[in-house]
Amino acid sequence: MRKTIFRGEDRGFANHGWLKTYHLFSFANYYDKERMGFGVLRVLNDDTVEPGMGFGTHPHDNMEIISVPLEGIMAHKDSQGNESTIQSGDIQVMSAGTGLTHSEYNYSREKTLNFLQLWIFPKVYNIEPQYEEKTFMYPQNELVLIVSPDREAGSLPINQDCNLFLGRFSGNEVLQYKRKSESNGVFVFIIEGKVNIEEESLHRRDAIVIEHTEEIRLEFQEDSFILLIDLPVGA
Repeated sequence: MRKTIFRGEDRGFANHGWLKTYHLFSFANYYDKERMGFGVLRVLNDDTVEPGMGFGTHPHDNMEIISVPLEGIMAHKDSQGNESTIQSGDIQVMSAGTGLTHSEYNYSREKTLNFLQLWIFPKVYNIEPQYEEKTFMYPQNELVLIVSPDREAGSLPINQDCNLFLGRFSGNEVLQYKRKSESNGVFVFIIEGKVNIEEESLHRRDAIVIEHTEEIRLEFQEDSFILLIDLPVGA
């Protein structure tokens, strides 16, 4: 087993006034050669946007982009004609493919918006751009599959052989997770709470990547909310 830990307090940070953003991996002006992503996962940003502010129209291509609102309401608009608002419980997946433009704003004029955004390298390049969103429920002490390559269990689609889960767990709960493939690794991000994973103590906004083992054990030390990604590590 190989374990790599990324502490939340060691993330890159930028304060743009209207945006406070933490970068788990190298992004924009933050560069760390030891933090260039994990497997096909390239970016995990933790963004807090002031009321009424946001990211103006900008382009993307050949990237799978997943947005996970945690607080507030995010307004989305893109060149494919999609226009909507999403909030906590909603998941948004965008396959940029051959190219598109989009904007993301804090819909509220009063409350801040906090969301996670992940960028994942695609399996097939130059596909037709796609966009989907869905509301999920998170029963206590269950991993909920939110994104997968084959829409398993009602999940959203992604152009890559990886599976993304979210789960809310009670303190003292134990989870044994078995990876999907021998060539895959497992990435766990602690959104909230405290979790002991394979004898490593992880807190809010910490992450761990685990390779070369079939199963991992998660012991929840307090009520927690986690993101778990089962993904190829050879790309």
